[in-house]
Amino acid sequence: MKRKYYYLVAGLQDITLDIHKLASGQLAFREELRAELHPKDFLLAEKLFLPFDNVNLLTLLEKKDRPFVERGNYSRERLEENIKEPSDLPGYMLRFITAFKDKDPLYPDMSPEDELATLFYDEVIENEHNEFLRAWFQFELNVTNIMAALIARKYKVPYGNHIIGTGEIAETIRKSHARDFGLGNELDYVEELTAISKKEDVREREQAIDELKWNYLDEETFFHYFTIEKILAFVIKLGMIERWLSIDKDHSNELFRKLLKELQSSYKLPETFTEK
Repeated sequence: MKRKYYYLVAGLQDITLDIHKLASGQLAFREELRAELHPKDFLLAEKLFLPFDNVNLLTLLEKKDRPFVERGNYSRERLEENIKEPSDLPGYMLRFITAFKDKDPLYPDMSPEDELATLFYDEVIENEHNEFLRAWFQFELNVTNIMAALIARKYKVPYGNHIIGTGEIAETIRKSHARDFGLGNELDYVEELTAISKKEDVREREQAIDELKWNYLDEETFFHYFTIEKILAFVIKLGMIERWLSIDKDHSNELFRKLLKELQSSYKLPETFTEK
């Protein structure tokens, strides 16, 4: 029987995607969860922060000059120790570190970012026992891959090497020439993503994607009243909100240009589009 967190769930801030102020962000909320959750449930919450660890790991391995992301689970010192001698990080990270140091990538046709993301999603989708969390990671991966493929098709850019993961759906997206990648009957959100991909404004497109994800989380947790699933969904939503709140009104032009650059880079769009 699932553990119930009546007081914790009842005390969660009522949030919407367009909220202008948060009582606490992901980082502060994680520390609250550390004290309130059963250790096994807290381990589930930590998995939602692994993408930040992936960014930090790449920063250190590639010796890039960018800030260390505090929302990761692992300290700079622990990551650096594992780079020197892989030992106590998740298995996919240890595999990536070894391959990177040996200059022998596991997926040679991928960028290091996509290779690490592939290892991450493969591990969490294949080995996660919590049904909600496993389904969320699969959904998130599908949305990312389908959008990347749709945008690439729009601008006639090859995208096979930019599809993340090695699962059946990822392989179908890589190889299918069908309008809906042959997934229309399997994934009921393909048509919505197709409509979203036609939006020319990058910001509108990203907001629509987050709205799709938000609605998915609401639907998947509708019957989870006081369980860990409701809390995990709240953590994910906090991350979405923080992303948009980071575009401060006083510096909106500068910060939005930065966001736009990151989005265009993630989609690997052609130069003619970035100029627009």
